[in-house]
Amino acid sequence: MTNRCRRPLVAFSASLAIALLSIAPSSYARPQAEAPPSEQPQTQQQTPAKQPQPTAPNATPASGPAASTQPAPDPNNPPSQTAGDAGSKDRLFFALPNFLTLENSAHVPPMTAAQKYKVAVRSSFDYVQFPWYAALAGISQAQNSEPGYGQGAEGYAKRFGAAFADGTIENFMVNAVVPSVLHTDPRYYQLGKGGFVRRTGYALSRLFITRTDSGHNTFNFGEIGGSFAAAAISTYSYHPESDKTLSNTASVWGTQVGYDAIRIVLNEFWPDIRRKFHKGKNEPQP
Repeated sequence: MTNRCRRPLVAFSASLAIALLSIAPSSYARPQAEAPPSEQPQTQQQTPAKQPQPTAPNATPASGPAASTQPAPDPNNPPSQTAGDAGSKDRLFFALPNFLTLENSAHVPPMTAAQKYKVAVRSSFDYVQFPWYAALAGISQAQNSEPGYGQGAEGYAKRFGAAFADGTIENFMVNAVVPSVLHTDPRYYQLGKGGFVRRTGYALSRLFITRTDSGHNTFNFGEIGGSFAAAAISTYSYHPESDKTLSNTASVWGTQVGYDAIRIVLNEFWPDIRRKFHKGKNEPQP
């Protein structure tokens, strides 16, 4: 496996190990919501001298004990996306873009093609991506991987541009281009319940199974086919001539799928980590 393929996989493997070790076993199960306190029975005083006022058939009370109230938003459980949303605002470890993960959402409106592209743009050009690719380019330069780029400032600039282009092309192909053409849903639906093995197995299965825009399961052509197309485009276009081989393309494709496997497992368990973090942060100090 080339150094170009190995760098992201090693970095995210370490992130996954640290993240999963930080979860207490009790946090794997979704916390039960407390039942609302029972309402006190209301008594109505009947006044014989007054007749009830007629109300319009579609009128609803604006205030009073019978009026419904909206619960306050829970910072530990972000609301699901709606039809007008183009992804959430969540971030893995409060930094990495995680705009396509849905928590506690069994049925949500499908995304339009424009929304799929909008999320791809947001995540590809997010401010966190620039230092991330800069670090990858620095590691690549130190290891002199893909020596056709050379050394010095010019070699570093080529490596940075290649890393940025690789990530951007893969993101668009997997989350926007193929899902828009085949009408599939690029979002990850968190399972959120069960043990570690069950949830990990479910997350890894999403590499091969996804939802259509109509809500049915189908093969994940976006992940498998989109990532292969991205590997072929990047390898045979701007990478050095020595890397333009079918074996290198297959190696890059396999490593990218492995990278996505780590990311998707993080997507499954990240809400548990976030809840644990907020719980510890909000505990009163002695």
